[in-house]
Amino acid sequence: MPDSSRESASAVASRCVVAGAGPGGMVLAYLLSRAGVPVTLLEARGDFDRDFRGDSLHPYTLELFDRLGLAGRLLCLPHHRARYFRFHTPSATITPADYGKLRTRFPYVALMPQARFLGFLAAELEQLPNARLRTDCTVTGVTTDPGGRVTGVRYRDGAGHHELAADLVIGADGRFSRLRRAAGMTADSLGASTDLLWFRLPQRDTDPADADVDLFFGRDHYVGLLTGTEGRQVGYSLPKGGYPAAREAGVAPIRAAVAELVPWLADRVHLLTDFSQTTLLSVDIARVPRWWRPGLLLVGDAAHVISPVGGNGILMAIQDAVAAANRLVPALRADSPVPDAVLAAVQTDREPAVRKVQAAQVRTEQRVAAARETGRPLVSKALLTVLTALPGARRRAARANAYGPHPPVLDPDILDRPDTGDDDSVRP
Repeated sequence: MPDSSRESASAVASRCVVAGAGPGGMVLAYLLSRAGVPVTLLEARGDFDRDFRGDSLHPYTLELFDRLGLAGRLLCLPHHRARYFRFHTPSATITPADYGKLRTRFPYVALMPQARFLGFLAAELEQLPNARLRTDCTVTGVTTDPGGRVTGVRYRDGAGHHELAADLVIGADGRFSRLRRAAGMTADSLGASTDLLWFRLPQRDTDPADADVDLFFGRDHYVGLLTGTEGRQVGYSLPKGGYPAAREAGVAPIRAAVAELVPWLADRVHLLTDFSQTTLLSVDIARVPRWWRPGLLLVGDAAHVISPVGGNGILMAIQDAVAAANRLVPALRADSPVPDAVLAAVQTDREPAVRKVQAAQVRTEQRVAAARETGRPLVSKALLTVLTALPGARRRAARANAYGPHPPVLDPDILDRPDTGDDDSVRP
């Protein structure tokens, strides 16, 4: 972790303050600082150790880091390269997406614990002279001028309460964004019918060699499986709000369902002995109608909550960061407040892609809810077979997930740092 030394003065100013050191906030702070903009990044936690957060680094993200000269060092860290995304039904296994068919230097999704990824970014950010990362700093409010423009943040650390003035405040502090609430902005829920219970099981040499990212569908539940460097992450679906009933029933029904749907895990499900080994992810799909107000911009889950279906929450947040940097760097280099039109343009650039991803996720949630109510299987084998049989279907599906709709391209001007060169140490 970088040095998180505190300043006791409350009148310290920064050109830009970013609240939240998740993937979106960290990447945006890095891009702005690399482009010469003084940035302070405030993180409420003292570390990045958040289990069962998004671990998927898509080809878009790896290509971005390659352009930044960071991919080689990043991919020296332990990770799993997932080539396939598979659906398993009681009667068939179908591969809708094959990342190996993509024309890219990175024909896979790198599955890396988010804490490891964020720790890497924090170390890189520390090398930039215009960047400050301060952990254990909880944003508690915003400051405004008489006209209502946001002029900074209030935050709390171990030394007490402080204010930090800024020409622009960026909220990247996740789905439960404190900054969003402090700014009087609300997210409208678009509907979710499922929650996920995550836990970890060990990986064994006898496991299927091609297990990467897999969904196993039953009649009432599905099981998601992610292969990583620290065992198998297992996600068990629950009806929305079904956690209390599941906890009351105990882990035995979960062990039985996992053993039935994923038979090769049957020899280790007994290692799940208590609910304390699980983490509940309350699935939501939501969006703030307007992602900005004068002096403030929301990005990532703070602006639009993405369901874990498809594993593209990190991708959407990082693409928000790229689109925001493209618009904000020229404005922040000027010696004047960031115009409202620039903040609005970030939302205009990104909202069509977010709407498209969320609409697909809402449709999936609706199908799952209807299947539960009628007793039909959660996924239609016939439909999947037809879709994946179309020529090029696996490549198109992989590309859609690897890059998302309307992927932004980083402005080359942000890359202009003479002390950063391309790192050719990475190979597909």
